[in-house]
Amino acid sequence: MSTISTIPKILLVLSGKGGVGKSSVASQLALTLYLQGHTVGLLDLDLTGPSIPRIFGLEEAKITTDDAGKWRPVVVSGGETEGGDHGVSRKGTLNGVHKEPPEGFSPNTPKVLPKLQITSLAHLLPTRSSAIIWRGPKKSAMIKQFLTDVSWSLDTKYLIIDTPPGTGDEHISLLENLQILRNRLQGVSAVVVTTPQEVSIMDVKKEINFCKMAGLEIGGVVENMSGFICPNCEECEDLFDKGGGERLAGEVGCNFLGRVPVEVEWGVLTEEGGVVDGFKKLRLRRVFEEVVGRSSF
Repeated sequence: MSTISTIPKILLVLSGKGGVGKSSVASQLALTLYLQGHTVGLLDLDLTGPSIPRIFGLEEAKITTDDAGKWRPVVVSGGETEGGDHGVSRKGTLNGVHKEPPEGFSPNTPKVLPKLQITSLAHLLPTRSSAIIWRGPKKSAMIKQFLTDVSWSLDTKYLIIDTPPGTGDEHISLLENLQILRNRLQGVSAVVVTTPQEVSIMDVKKEINFCKMAGLEIGGVVENMSGFICPNCEECEDLFDKGGGERLAGEVGCNFLGRVPVEVEWGVLTEEGGVVDGFKKLRLRRVFEEVVGRSSF
């Protein structure tokens, strides 16, 4: 079991504006890190409008508990075991160099592969159409439980947290709990999502000010919906203004992680399924590899 306090890196996907595609960015970032060989957790904290299970086609999945009563995340992909000696032969060599295997080691011990795992309030509701009508204190209690009672895999390297828009009770509760669980937000940073238009930029500035006031490191700004990839010629055409995210990053003094275009096939995958395998073939994967490359994640 891995807990919030032991996962090396936590990324909060934030925006002061609704409808900018935070959940898509969080999912695509999680997929990219997973396909790079990391075990990744994705926590959906948009309590009243959870969409992560829908994106991954896991709306009917339910959270189970382990022997300690902790919640087990729903596994999207990976985590299987593969056989083999992992480079250590029966003669005790590692990459050609003599090395004694660890105590209890068997050459045939299976290796556990990286995996992608998600947790959402949607997995605890009786039906997909169940409404959440909660005041602030109940939301805060639920967020604390998600942060303390989920049993992430021991090898989880990244936890990505998809948050609702704004700077309300959910965000305050999230950061208050992380301040305690992560020793003053150590290893926690924000990925701030905007679209190119000024109406989005104005609200996202407020979110960045919130992060600074809370002492949360800003890992960078992502400009989402920055152009449209034609499914026929693969040329990228601008839908709205462009460059707003980069200008914003310059104004507030944080890293600009890149522009993310709209790709029709991503929407098809989230409706029809096969997101993990399908994402490997998308141009979006290359875009997010560049986003990760520009970051300090």
